Amino acid sequence: MLTTLVGCTSLDDRSKTAGHNLPERDRIKVAALNTVDFIPLRLAQERGYFKAEGLEVDVVDVDNDRASTSELVNGDVDVALSSYLQLFAARNNDSADIKIIAGNSFASARSNVVATAPDSRVKSINDLAGKRIAIAEPGTASHLLTISTMMDRRVAVDKVKWVPTPSTDVAAALASGDVDAAYLTEPYLIQASKRVGAISVADISTGSTQNFPLTGFGTLGKFARSNPRAIAAFQRALAKAVRDTANRSTIERLLVKYSKLDKDTASLAILPEFESMLDARRQQRVPDLLLRTGVIAARFDAAPMLVPQVG
Repeated sequence: MLTTLVGCTSLDDRSKTAGHNLPERDRIKVAALNTVDFIPLRLAQERGYFKAEGLEVDVVDVDNDRASTSELVNGDVDVALSSYLQLFAARNNDSADIKIIAGNSFASARSNVVATAPDSRVKSINDLAGKRIAIAEPGTASHLLTISTMMDRRVAVDKVKWVPTPSTDVAAALASGDVDAAYLTEPYLIQASKRVGAISVADISTGSTQNFPLTGFGTLGKFARSNPRAIAAFQRALAKAVRDTANRSTIERLLVKYSKLDKDTASLAILPEFESMLDARRQQRVPDLLLRTGVIAARFDAAPMLVPQVG
């Protein structure tokens, strides 16, 4: 009897928290990038927005968007915060039944750049042809967005040496001259700027990738179909957190806590725009870029991958 009463009390607490329309499960595991894109997710955690919806969210930190998507496809997590490019590519090339359940970030001016050290031979985007460029891994957003930006300026990409480099090692690679340039986003951009005086030679948010959708939350179709209330709860909590990102001081506090930046450095970080709502026209830019860069062979419609969002 005691066990039954304790169980009922727990359920009653969840009912009071999230109303009687409870999520199908009370705990989900989310793979998350170690870039500033984690901010809405961490904010929703810290401010209890997930808990208020009857959800506990366990975050699994990963090194890059390919690793995050792999965690999802392999069934190691329920949801992945990853680049749209990786999520859409996995849907097409790996035949994974991936659904996008919420937006997260899109490029703003100078938030994602190709940068060099002051003494590099690269002085402008036109100098990138045939050079060594640090990226996370081939096929990741860092790789494909750099290719697209170079193509916009008609800079040859066929002889570039792409150098897979962990984000934490990029500043050192620039300083040592192991690479001529590097794709950088925050917090690694500001770290490289302070450590080696890294300067931008190409802003990714220009041309065909201006305001490009960068990251979002994906899940597998089976999970989405089996857990519609959990998905809706996740969407509502994330939307509240995204609204809170309008407060710059809130973001800087999270950068200090999770990215280990000091307060002064955090205040200089250049951030993407955050948006949890999905727009089929904007999302269509992702498979279109995959087609342009040769990752996929034929155009496909993004809309069927998008899970309807709650208000």
